[in-house]
Amino acid sequence: MTFKAISFAILFVAASAISTGAIAKKHSKKPAPRATAPAAAQGSTAYAGRPEALRFADDLAERRDLDREWVRQAIGQARFLPQVPRLVLPPPKGTAKNWQAYRARFIEPVRIRAGVRFWQEHAAALERAEREYGVPTEIIVGILGVETLYGQHMGNFRVMDALATLSFDFPEAHPRAAERTAFFRRELEQFLSLMHRTGTDPFTPRGSFAGAMGWPQFMPSSWVRHAVDFDGDGRVDLFASPQDAIGSVANYFIGHGWQPGMPTHFGVRLEGTPAQQDELLAPDILPTFSAASMQARGALLDEVGARHTGPLALVELQNGDNPPSYVAGTENFYAITRYNWSSYYAMAVIDLGQAVKAARGGAVVSPAPTPPAHRPGAAPAVAAPRQYPAPRWRAGRLPGAGGRPSRPGWR
Repeated sequence: MTFKAISFAILFVAASAISTGAIAKKHSKKPAPRATAPAAAQGSTAYAGRPEALRFADDLAERRDLDREWVRQAIGQARFLPQVPRLVLPPPKGTAKNWQAYRARFIEPVRIRAGVRFWQEHAAALERAEREYGVPTEIIVGILGVETLYGQHMGNFRVMDALATLSFDFPEAHPRAAERTAFFRRELEQFLSLMHRTGTDPFTPRGSFAGAMGWPQFMPSSWVRHAVDFDGDGRVDLFASPQDAIGSVANYFIGHGWQPGMPTHFGVRLEGTPAQQDELLAPDILPTFSAASMQARGALLDEVGARHTGPLALVELQNGDNPPSYVAGTENFYAITRYNWSSYYAMAVIDLGQAVKAARGGAVVSPAPTPPAHRPGAAPAVAAPRQYPAPRWRAGRLPGAGGRPSRPGWR
């Protein structure tokens, strides 16, 4: 998430001691990092000539107890990708947000038909994930459809290059440059720790421009913490196993406060004063108000929402020159935004899942092609212990996985 390379460039934890599976086959001897990608994806300048990058490598190796020369070689061979810093910059000032236009990019016939095929082919895994984790099938289907169109668009950037670029050349013009730089350096550390531990060439995995990987576009820290072996084959593989992706998305939500049985949002009608509306919008999308306190401030909930006992947030979705749309978001709506820090993203996930669910009833579609055992650019999977749902904890304002904050301006 979790940045992401869709419409608004959707942007998915220390985990050195946590073994939740890997993304490459183990070897008895760690392979030296190779920089053999095509020139078009390789970038231009290698980081071997950047003293601050090599200092980071030395510090990482010491703190994580990794092979110093291996880490220096990996970071030194990483290439600066000049297009990546441009992709993380906010849209130009004055760019109008438009929920209806944003929604239309995802709730459209091609994606809905692909979602129906995906649901039909993987109905058993989806039903089991809902049963074991309590995350509705339509939410999982919505996530995988918005993120990668059900595995069709997983990104072709070398993850090593993308993370190095955003770690050492994050654009200073970004309003949160220092915070974002720190985030990507943590992700680079997680990625290299995982590659080192599993004996994987760090230049093998491909992903988004932000370093997100696989069907669910997990950032490295999210892969380590939340990826599970859901198909029971003894390995975790988010590149070639849609079943593992299904279970991992569900496990991610449980890890970020999903509460089984709770709706994501309710209808709301605003009849309060501008001051009351400002008060309701001040916490952004963090659930803060009780149903009674929202209604006392002029936000009139629908019948079901008025009976809701948990905290709510007033979520505003702007529509360009037209009046905004509003919903009352629950803690589960907030949990979806931990995947990507955007209310627009969360509503697109919800609406796509509902559209696919509605289309299943009368839809006649051809079977989806069987995913290859190994996709080009994906690291081969490795044997791993069977994973089980992690204990739930209440979500705070933390990066999700994806772990990817949205492009600024699309809260």
